[in-house]
Amino acid sequence: MTYTGKQLTTQLDADGTLTLQLNDKTWDEPKAGQVLIKVEATPINPSDLGLLFASADTENADYSPGKVVAKMPDNATRAMKARHGMAMPAGNEAAGTVVAAGAGAEALMGKRVACVPGSAYANYAYADAAMCMPVEASAAQAASSFVNPMTALGFVETMKLEGFTGIVHAAAASNLGQMLVKICLEDGVPLVNIVRSDDQVKLLKDLGATHVLNMSDADFMPKLIDAIAESKTMLGFDPIGGGTLSGQILTAMEAAASRGAVFSRYGSSEAKKVYIYGALDIGPTILNRAFGLTWDLAGWLLTPFMAKAGMEVVGRMRARVAKDLTTTFASYYKAEVSLEGMLTKAAVSEYNARRTGEKYLVVPTD
Repeated sequence: MTYTGKQLTTQLDADGTLTLQLNDKTWDEPKAGQVLIKVEATPINPSDLGLLFASADTENADYSPGKVVAKMPDNATRAMKARHGMAMPAGNEAAGTVVAAGAGAEALMGKRVACVPGSAYANYAYADAAMCMPVEASAAQAASSFVNPMTALGFVETMKLEGFTGIVHAAAASNLGQMLVKICLEDGVPLVNIVRSDDQVKLLKDLGATHVLNMSDADFMPKLIDAIAESKTMLGFDPIGGGTLSGQILTAMEAAASRGAVFSRYGSSEAKKVYIYGALDIGPTILNRAFGLTWDLAGWLLTPFMAKAGMEVVGRMRARVAKDLTTTFASYYKAEVSLEGMLTKAAVSEYNARRTGEKYLVVPTD
């Protein structure tokens, strides 16, 4: 049996032309160990936007039904040479009903599952059966059961693996940030949250967060130093990437670690580390190195972390997500759009702005 529908692809050509479009597609029966799902809901995460649009000029793009044509800057076009001419599917995670199952996956037939097909912006998608999680929650809740929940849990597991005792998290009012607040409260992990507005401060305080700092305040840095000193949080996670924030976090960590210590021209010997895990700001990362020499700045991605952590840790994380999907790991969306709707200028201008609290959910229609 075959299944027909639409699938979104994104293609970057050597001349910098970026084309997103919906294409007719036929799906055959899945292979052994695979399932085919009818996609019911799939979120647009920041990790998806890197493949969809990267740094393309979406404001001046050409929009037509089911298609967007934009220009990519020359430097970005050169950096992405490996993808030139390739019509690539997109959509990391989804929830949907299994309509066909390959050998060894028959037990999933007819069930709603959360999965990570990597091609979810479509009416149907193949998924690895071993990575599928049967769910009873709504498709909207189940759709975001992998990237944000596993990332938030991954931060805590990284903290444990690397010998730290607390976390500093930037852009902390996001769906992921709210999950991290709940996890840290449940697990007794000190957490310093950095947000961008007083409304976001209130949001996280209402969830029970102890340290919530508005980076727009004039006294942000003194407050950050005090919060880090009190909580002893020397591991940071920054989804912004560009700009000065990662450096500010390291500077605050150094100032907190140096309180009461004997002066050293090399700075404190306490380990300090910030991971950049996103690109809400695609500009350069700026470090004004006022934080000694005992520090690290690195990148963090979920898939390599899972490979490093091992199946026992990952299995424990997945079980916790499944148990608390509608509580600790509940997701919230600004709007729902169809496949066609996600390619309109109005929708692109909102979800590609990557603003906190403005996440979109795609609900494919036949």
